[in-house]
Amino acid sequence: MGWRIGVDIGGTFTDVALVDEATGQIGVVKIPTTPSNVAQGVIDGIRQGLTRYRVGPAAVALLAHATTIVTNALLEKKGAKAGFVTTRGFRDVLELRRSSRADLYDLFQDAPAVLVPRRWRFEVTERIDAQGQVVTPVDEGEIDGLITAIRDAGLETVAVSLLFSFLNDSHEHVLGERLRQALPGVGVYLSSDVLPEIREFERASTTAVCAYVGPLLAGYLDRLQRAVAALGLPQLYVMGSSGGVFDIVEGLRMPAMAIESGPAAGVIAASLAGNELGLPNLISFDMGGTTAKASLIADGEVAVTAEYEVGGAGHAKRWLHGTGHPVRVPVIDLAEVSAGGGSIAWVDPGGALKVGPQSAGADPGPAAYGLGGDEPTVSDADVVLGWLDREALLGGALPIDLAAAKAAIRKQVADPLGMGVTEAAAAIVEIVNSNMAEALRIVSVERGHDPREFALIAFGGAGPVHAAALAAELDIPEVIVPPAPGAFSALGLVASDLKREYSRTLYADLRLLDPALAAAALGETEAAASEWLATVAIPPAQRVLRRAADLRYRRQAYELTVPFVEGPVTREGLDRLAATFHEKHRQTYGHANAEEPVQLVNLRLTAIGRLPGLRLAGPAKAPTRRTIREAWFPETGSAPCPVHWRDGLAAGEALVGPTIIEAMDSTIVVPPGWIALVEGTGYIRLRRR
Repeated sequence: MGWRIGVDIGGTFTDVALVDEATGQIGVVKIPTTPSNVAQGVIDGIRQGLTRYRVGPAAVALLAHATTIVTNALLEKKGAKAGFVTTRGFRDVLELRRSSRADLYDLFQDAPAVLVPRRWRFEVTERIDAQGQVVTPVDEGEIDGLITAIRDAGLETVAVSLLFSFLNDSHEHVLGERLRQALPGVGVYLSSDVLPEIREFERASTTAVCAYVGPLLAGYLDRLQRAVAALGLPQLYVMGSSGGVFDIVEGLRMPAMAIESGPAAGVIAASLAGNELGLPNLISFDMGGTTAKASLIADGEVAVTAEYEVGGAGHAKRWLHGTGHPVRVPVIDLAEVSAGGGSIAWVDPGGALKVGPQSAGADPGPAAYGLGGDEPTVSDADVVLGWLDREALLGGALPIDLAAAKAAIRKQVADPLGMGVTEAAAAIVEIVNSNMAEALRIVSVERGHDPREFALIAFGGAGPVHAAALAAELDIPEVIVPPAPGAFSALGLVASDLKREYSRTLYADLRLLDPALAAAALGETEAAASEWLATVAIPPAQRVLRRAADLRYRRQAYELTVPFVEGPVTREGLDRLAATFHEKHRQTYGHANAEEPVQLVNLRLTAIGRLPGLRLAGPAKAPTRRTIREAWFPETGSAPCPVHWRDGLAAGEALVGPTIIEAMDSTIVVPPGWIALVEGTGYIRLRRR
């Protein structure tokens, strides 16, 4: 038994969580994120954690990291100089896209900028048909000219996506081998390796995304791995978007798996909390420095989707399509809004108060942090209202400048709108709460779930400050605040299993499919998955392989994913698979047709390497601390409010709102009409009286 360390980079703070596998003891370090060199903040945080909690490098059993490097490269358009190679006549597939538009009535809406400019998109003469048969062999005489063009353009990577390569990858591998031999410094990504699935545009887009971000991710992880190795720490693992960690080698083969790395970790931690508390239905709410994220856990299952776009408004608001770059990788289903502690409040030319999407980030940060920021943020409003300590945060490590917070709000919000500073701060909070409530509705009401049947688990540095107000707006009966909420996503990293997703297209009528053909395809995929699990030293007893299939009715354009039969593939098993699909179609769309032929489109496999389970312990007991400070609430106005130090609370205590509970990493606001119940496990549960 040893210690596990998880590191999560946020927009304002970098969080490091350390957990003792034997006792469940939690250690937390929060330091300002270093935007100019995020890896430096990671290393500094790890060093502080090892020193503060007296953990020797040899005692570290797992080191996992959630990175935003992929997402940021796409949002900021700072990826590599990437090329794209495709079948002759299909050079513009990345530009033609689909017809989806976020706003159906905006005829002038622009599609997102293509990751690969047209001058770096190349064609080769070759053709494979829809049955996987070679129609036109690769014209190998063209490859030398292609190599010269790539070299002359100074490209760093190349994405290769040929027509129907998911059925027959021989042409892609011919190209890949020649390119790698002639251009050893250029990364080559083949769509048949990245995403061997039907749908030409999505396959091409996913492969192009990998090529665009691959060099940046490789350089970052290489520097980080060398730095942690110098500290004597074990191999670094990276959080994947579907809720499991994977090794660096696997991540560099498929960089798109690292999208939504940090938010995924928070949802996995919320799922762990639900298991501990016996709560299968949870809405996870993560509010950090720049964004707020919501996800739904129903019957203990985390919702995962492959319908995802990155690099546009569809990244910030999952329900929009046609605004970003599609990536066909499993991603935990999140709704994300630009609403965090660092979100900037501003008044538009029409006199309306807005909050976000711009953020003060870590540099210069909110005005109250005294680091040079002069624009009013949500955290500044929380300080002015008395919800956050007006003297210092992070256990005294971050001094607070109340005068600067008031001055920023007065100058940019209160005076332009003709209101007082406190009134303006309350208005900022009301607007940001409304924005975040929309994200909660997206993952619950718009997914067909009643939020009154769920508990809200709130984390992130700012989540527990605003959670009760959001729960009241959606009539959610209970708020759960876990141990170390400010570093809860980092805790999710150390509670995650190793995980890797595989897929391949096998297009067939389920009634006519030869079971031996399906068994052979699954066998090949399971062999690749077992090889990976062996590479990362997972013992056979801890390996889990989960099968699934993408199915649809004939003439449908999109599929439903259902669990595949376990054990040998038989005709009876395929018939049961069809029956399962009919039932899921009825649950999803309200109708089903048992007489309609069911088509198999893709086979899927999830390879899981189980790690020993963790049970989180409550914080170490500290002396009781209780103070009083002025705090504003809509029901009471500004009035004296009791403030408690969380680590000094005894199990079984009940604190009646209005009251505030502070800790090093986060603050819990208990409004009037609510009561906070302290549990011995370290969780605090807020309920309406």
